[in-house]
Amino acid sequence: MNTFLVLAFLFFIGSTFGWVLELFYRRFFSRNNKERKWINPGFCTGPYLPLYGSGLCLLYLIASTEKYYFLKSPLINKLFLFFTMAVFMTLIEYIAGIISVKYFKIKLWDYTEEWGNIQGVICPKFSFFWSVLGAVYYFLVHPRILETLKWLSENLAFSFVIGLFFGVFIIDLSSSAQLAMKLKKFSEEHDVITKYETLKLQLKQRRTERLKKHQFFLPIIIEQSFYDLKIEFKEAFEHRKH
Repeated sequence: MNTFLVLAFLFFIGSTFGWVLELFYRRFFSRNNKERKWINPGFCTGPYLPLYGSGLCLLYLIASTEKYYFLKSPLINKLFLFFTMAVFMTLIEYIAGIISVKYFKIKLWDYTEEWGNIQGVICPKFSFFWSVLGAVYYFLVHPRILETLKWLSENLAFSFVIGLFFGVFIIDLSSSAQLAMKLKKFSEEHDVITKYETLKLQLKQRRTERLKKHQFFLPIIIEQSFYDLKIEFKEAFEHRKH
């Protein structure tokens, strides 16, 4: 089976499933969302998170190397496999988090209050969750991938859906990148880091207070200058540490 087709399919599934997972996590468990409101977890407009899509592709590649492991005990092999998955998923999370903070000056998630966190971007608790997610993938998803892709190759309609997904995703990503550059410019001018989730929550609260209809699939709508945003939503910005 074509490796590109496999990875494209996994990116599609991982991105959408990850969005749903984060949607419920931020609604019911996130410390930043104390009022327990529904909030679009993605920086993009649509219901997908590229981090999870990339992560699922990585899990597939790691799981495919299991046959090359030299350890005699099947149990130890599995534990080593899940540990490797957790390490690489944490690495992806760290790289994505550092790029967003250091380059775009935007903090998409914040683990500052978590034990053992590194720069508020990664922490042991979520590395453990990555290993659990890797185990779930290994036992429930990986064995069925080739069967699913065989079905996919025989159903062109679903292939069309995946193609449509990537078309919309690329357009959405381009639009979101423009917003990211505006936030980057604003953050550099005021020497702050934008806490994106907090900003979205505060914008939603303001719309609610003004009885405006909240557009759920639009993660952030700027109705005023960035300078005014900084004054009105102080909690959404933190001063950079030099």
